[in-house]
Amino acid sequence: MGPVSALVLFAVVWAMVFFIVLPLHMTSQGDTGEVVPGTHASAPADAQIGRKAKITTMWALPIWAVIAGTILSGVITVRDIDWFDRMSTPAISAD
Repeated sequence: MGPVSALVLFAVVWAMVFFIVLPLHMTSQGDTGEVVPGTHASAPADAQIGRKAKITTMWALPIWAVIAGTILSGVITVRDIDWFDRMSTPAISAD
């Protein structure tokens, strides 16, 4: 895995973890009773995006390290995952 592949893998892992962390501990404007005109009552009162980005990074780094380590060690390869290729390749007979 090259450096660009590692960076792309980290970006994907980070985005997936961010979407999991984003709704945690969210207080809506309806909960606080201060709905800003033009917004929905379920909109976040204080999104705390910076704090959630830091939490996401703290979780994404070890997850990325495990996935990258697995890929680099060769335990799982593309041939193990690409089962479509095995299904479409005709079997070679020994005749």
